Amino acid sequence: MINIKSFIITSVLLFCFGTQAQIIDKKMSSGFRVAPARKIDVVIIHSVFNNSGGEFYDIDLIIKQFARYGVSSHYLIGRGGEIYRLVNEKNIAYHAGKSSLPDGRTAVNRCSIGIELVCSFTEPITEQQMESVVKLTKEIQARYKINYILRHSDIASGRKTDPWNFDWDSYLSKLKP
Repeated sequence: MINIKSFIITSVLLFCFGTQAQIIDKKMSSGFRVAPARKIDVVIIHSVFNNSGGEFYDIDLIIKQFARYGVSSHYLIGRGGEIYRLVNEKNIAYHAGKSSLPDGRTAVNRCSIGIELVCSFTEPITEQQMESVVKLTKEIQARYKINYILRHSDIASGRKTDPWNFDWDSYLSKLKP
């Protein structure tokens, strides 16, 4: 049986944005908690690389690093633009840490979707990553009424500096209809 809501959302996304983002499931077993119902109205953009030995941009090593620290995001975007889903959107991923939103809310993980971009302090994201993060963000905006799209550094000022080497203005302009 077809879920009508999913069918309509998928049809709108295909009509408006071309193709849907291809998502690869690499589900985490930690770094999140199951949430029966939550209101999502924030997207937080992060940066990450493997800092634990081995290949800098190895997705599996980054995921192991997340597990070691008990954190995760909902999505991780690889250097080639591959989008990995680590945590279902309905669940609370531990990506924001101690942080606050412009409206004063501090339980940022509860109301947000976290997206990690694989890059470094010195190398910018790739064009494929920009295309994927824009497409993914637009799809999230089609599913939820998003009030804020913010950088990790916006919500954890003085504690976090990511996303690194990311053209924020370009990203925001590409989200406009």
